[in-house]
Amino acid sequence: MEVGSTTGVLTKRVSDADKLLDLLANPFRAQLSQNSIYASFGTSIGFTLLLAIGFSLLRPYNSVVYAPKLKIADDKHAPPPIGKGPLAWLGPVVRTKEIELVNLIGLDATVFLRVLRMCRNIFLCITVVGCGILIPINMTNGQSNSKTDFVSRVTPVNVWGSSNWGMTICAWLFDLIIVFFLWWNYRKVLNLRRTYFESADYQSSLHARTLMINDIPKTLRTDEGIGRVIDVVAPQSSFSRTVVARNVKELPELIEQHNQTVRDLEGHLARYLRDPANLPPKRPECTPSKDDPNFGSYVRGQKLDAIEYLTARIKELELEIKEVRLSVDNRNPLPYGFASYEAIDEAHSIAFAARKKHPKGTTIVLAPRPNDIIWKNMPLSRKTRRRKRIMNNIWVTLLTIVWMAPNAMISIFLVSLTNLGSVWPAFQTSLAQHTVWWSIVQGVASPAVTSLVYLVLPIMFRRMLVKAGDRTKTARERHVTGKLYTFFVFNYLLVFSIFSTVWTFVSTVINKTNDGTTTWEAIYEADLGLLVFISLCDISPFWITSLLQRNLGAAVDLAQLWTLVWSFCARNFSSPTPREMIELTAPPAFDYASYYNYFLFYTTITLCFGCIQPLVIPAAALYFSLDVFLKKYLLLYIFITKTESGGMFWRMLFNRILFAAILANLVVFLSTWVHGDGSHMEAYAVIPLPFLVLGFKWFCAHTFDDKIHYYSVRNMLKDPEASRSKLFGSKGDRLASRFGHPALYKPLITPMVHARAQNILASIYGGRLTDSNNQGSGDNMSVSGYSDTFAMDPMRAGQPGRSAQGGMPGFEMVPENRLDFSYYKGRAEFAEEHGGSGGIYGKAEDIIRSDTPGSSRWGPDSRPGTPVNGLGTPTLPNFRPGTPDSVKGDIGMSGGSGMGMGYYGERKDSSGETVGLVHSAQDMPASSVPGVQERAPGFLGGGPGGYGNLPQDDLDGRGSVDQDPMNYDYFRSRRTRN
Repeated sequence: MEVGSTTGVLTKRVSDADKLLDLLANPFRAQLSQNSIYASFGTSIGFTLLLAIGFSLLRPYNSVVYAPKLKIADDKHAPPPIGKGPLAWLGPVVRTKEIELVNLIGLDATVFLRVLRMCRNIFLCITVVGCGILIPINMTNGQSNSKTDFVSRVTPVNVWGSSNWGMTICAWLFDLIIVFFLWWNYRKVLNLRRTYFESADYQSSLHARTLMINDIPKTLRTDEGIGRVIDVVAPQSSFSRTVVARNVKELPELIEQHNQTVRDLEGHLARYLRDPANLPPKRPECTPSKDDPNFGSYVRGQKLDAIEYLTARIKELELEIKEVRLSVDNRNPLPYGFASYEAIDEAHSIAFAARKKHPKGTTIVLAPRPNDIIWKNMPLSRKTRRRKRIMNNIWVTLLTIVWMAPNAMISIFLVSLTNLGSVWPAFQTSLAQHTVWWSIVQGVASPAVTSLVYLVLPIMFRRMLVKAGDRTKTARERHVTGKLYTFFVFNYLLVFSIFSTVWTFVSTVINKTNDGTTTWEAIYEADLGLLVFISLCDISPFWITSLLQRNLGAAVDLAQLWTLVWSFCARNFSSPTPREMIELTAPPAFDYASYYNYFLFYTTITLCFGCIQPLVIPAAALYFSLDVFLKKYLLLYIFITKTESGGMFWRMLFNRILFAAILANLVVFLSTWVHGDGSHMEAYAVIPLPFLVLGFKWFCAHTFDDKIHYYSVRNMLKDPEASRSKLFGSKGDRLASRFGHPALYKPLITPMVHARAQNILASIYGGRLTDSNNQGSGDNMSVSGYSDTFAMDPMRAGQPGRSAQGGMPGFEMVPENRLDFSYYKGRAEFAEEHGGSGGIYGKAEDIIRSDTPGSSRWGPDSRPGTPVNGLGTPTLPNFRPGTPDSVKGDIGMSGGSGMGMGYYGERKDSSGETVGLVHSAQDMPASSVPGVQERAPGFLGGGPGGYGNLPQDDLDGRGSVDQDPMNYDYFRSRRTRN
């Protein structure tokens, strides 16, 4: 009896194992059986139209979700106005041209739309070629019976011999079309970049004329040392203002802890004070923070009064932050720094000259925008970054490979729970008893898990790449896009398409070798190439339905369903803080990495299957044609670019599309080899294509890349003293503070509380008695280390000049009618996360301020409590005579650098915009002061003493510095003879 029962158990286990192996042999068949092309097309188009109609009806009454940029963008960046009609949004989207888009949405978003249009045009063209050539050939020459459906008949699975020359011809035509559009758009991107270089914002920005020097050796980690490093590459360079970074050590972590503690306190207060007239009987509680130095003194699991504990914690952090800020200049210098030049073309020419050199072991590149820098990665040495990058690549590779198993399990069991029941009898019983419930789970689980994967993967890759040592956020996004693309191509294209084929091939080889056949003969007889080709033809209908369903995804993006649901739930089913309410009304950041990955992935699928299943091409053309229209609206009215790179995604996209073309050529080679005639001439004719594609890549890199990256590749400024901008060298450049670690000078955030709780707040809170946004608060004055960061008393609303009063000190009371991002878009704590640093809400943070009364130019640094030249040491080369007043970029489109003596009709206002009054008019009288443009005394009237006989020199006495023989500049400047 026991023997019989044991045998039955073993037999059952063997049976279950056979079922599992059978499922693993083709894990994705359930997806193929459940998807019909016609049903997918109908549901996709139907739901897309339904969502578009719903969007058109909701849009006029919900501008916070569907057009936030209309309310918050300044006049220069505001999108075209939209009427209240349901279809009024169509007109501005159609009429707005690319030249306008650059100013409205930025160059990154403009290049994004150009890439979309390029993909649309490519697939529209190859639809005509591919469907016009391949479908007639496959339909007329295919060996099929009456039961073969149309989708299978258009594939070459039943076409043999010389008829497969059609695939070879299409491969050549496809590559020619791809190369033409890539070349055409490379030129257009170049023109966009040159226009971007000539724009007023770029010409007046500090980062445009600044170099970033990395890996500085210890002996040169001074402001003067940076100048010596640059002299190795460009010994004839002109005046530069340099600054070396200082070690801030734990300061960023302290500020992060402070910000999180403030948010925690705001959350507890929002819940506790939701109804100030009826407070809960129990005050909120929390556990001690693990970052608290006194954490070990608390009993494990002890609950503390949240308001009292977080209040005390904020006080401790603010005092510690203040002390650390005061001691920054006593810290050791870091291995990186910055050098700023007067002329943009000179900075770019030095960066170009140093691009393949490492003077004294350093790396000199153009400085990114200050808000683009990942500060914690800046001090990493070259060796450390290399090690981190290698380890990161290993982890990404392991994740990509390991994901094969859960990917197969999801496809087997979540898509069809019956498969799970076949190997798990207990679950089969539950499945039979609760059929409706498990049907709902099956319908929700698979798309939910897939969506979760798509959501989590970019976050994982970003965090891994931060640890890999990327110095800028934009470089990290490009690397995230590349890693995501590799992950998707491997797991969702290669593994998905040939997993069952490889499984069958290995099983066949094992079975034949067990029967006595040699391994090589078993491999030859299994014919892996033919198996892969048949598998690709069989699985191609799935990609048609997948591309058709992407239209629905594009419509979901337009409808902003997730934003609507999340905003509704947050407002009605929770107690959001005023800060969270403000952030709900802010425009969301556009996730370039995820969207570019989708475009590249579906482009790769279409090119690889285009010659095998021609119907996949019109499906892709339909998707891109719809998406280019919908994404244009999203970028115009809803999304913002969090960190502008100036269109630098292009080269990464260009390379991936060329890779997709080469991969498609390999598929065509395989197809023509296994189904061509005996001479294999059809396959041999495909071999030159990958090499021609690589040659085209080399041609474009050498023809366009330098012009795209650099405003100028040679310095046309021969005399550094002949043309000095009044913008450069004044307090307007603020090199140290703008390219200093934000933890040194950014004000601490202040707890925000709803105004309805103002009266009762004083009785429950004992926090900071000063507001971080007020002068004298101690966290944003000179203790930040920079005296050129000004903070003034806030003015009373509606009464300019009167200081604000009322409210509880240390708190920001937010009334109900001001819970909107438009009131706080200028604040760094909000603008940094929602694109404000790029200038969409006004002037960008690194725009050089125009000349202002009392601003010093080349005088001594005014930063208190720092060593001499703490703001940066002016580095002057030997005097060299003769130069034109202005220079222009020597690549592509030329334009003034904006650094020469300007005309009266071409003056710039405070935002950097050129104000054209009268062209070719006589300029205001100006004295010929050595190297620096200064107005003659009394140029506004009133004689040399000005109105009221007031002195016309700068208040800090800079008027006489140039004539002082003891001054550093005395023998390096030209002086006029009296």
